[in-house]
Amino acid sequence: MRAAVITEGRLEIAERPDPIPGPGEVRVHIQAAGLNAADLLQVAGHYPAPAGWPPDIPGLELAGTVDATGPGAEGWLGRRVCAIVGGGGHATSALVPSAHLLAVPEGVDLRAAGAFAEGFVTAHDALVSQAGLRSGERLVVTGAAGGVGTAAVQIGAMLGAHTIAVTRSHAHHDALRDLGASEVILTEELADVAPVDVVLELVGAATAATSLRRLGPHGRLVVIGVGGGSRLEVDLLAVMQRRLHLTGSTLRSRSPDEKAQAIAAVATDLEHRWARGGLRVPVAEGYPLAEVARAYEAFGQSGRFGHVVLEMP
Repeated sequence: MRAAVITEGRLEIAERPDPIPGPGEVRVHIQAAGLNAADLLQVAGHYPAPAGWPPDIPGLELAGTVDATGPGAEGWLGRRVCAIVGGGGHATSALVPSAHLLAVPEGVDLRAAGAFAEGFVTAHDALVSQAGLRSGERLVVTGAAGGVGTAAVQIGAMLGAHTIAVTRSHAHHDALRDLGASEVILTEELADVAPVDVVLELVGAATAATSLRRLGPHGRLVVIGVGGGSRLEVDLLAVMQRRLHLTGSTLRSRSPDEKAQAIAAVATDLEHRWARGGLRVPVAEGYPLAEVARAYEAFGQSGRFGHVVLEMP
């Protein structure tokens, strides 16, 4: 197989042996794989892969066709799938535990499916499993134009929440409304928003202090991005008086069973809607694997709407 390999802080294309699936695993012939912020961090040496995953091949999500199976996973052979992985997605093949697979519905483009799993599993876990977002509640999504943000806007609308998408410019406001946002505002307008029930904080310290102040009684703030800083001074008296809940998570560090539970919840709640065209994966740009360095450079630029995807024929 061919893979994007981290070599002294840069990416090079290298040949590696085709992996052989063990019990409960499948091998996916990858046709598309999304880029995520964690990939940039890993290449820079700041976010090593969890034990058991390729230490020098980044990539946290993928889509393709199962071309080999281990014992106990035979039912997946030949099926179109997408998945979250602990690493190794930026290659032409990868091993995936069968419990971490999502079936890609017929009619869904594998290019878009390559950027479905990480964004939608992360957003669903944060909004549904952690924040318990309910119909009629008010939701703020900061950094809404990114991959997780666009997924969160759609999930919020699906749940019947009044969803307020926050961006740094007007450029993507119409696109976010098309995805279901009730309101789209600029970052500097966040301070004037009426109290909300849930904030999905994708930016970090740059907006989190304002986000906390916009929470009403029993409000919940879930942090899943810290590109805008990871340190924040918190008014604990306000947390006490309004009985606020502050939490956060990453998927990559969770146990295999925890990941399987998060993926199963997405399959139950979202797969049917995805199959009917009710969920979309905006793809900003696609690059062949041979141009992986250009893809990473494009991903690192601001102002993008949606995902950057690697494409492997």
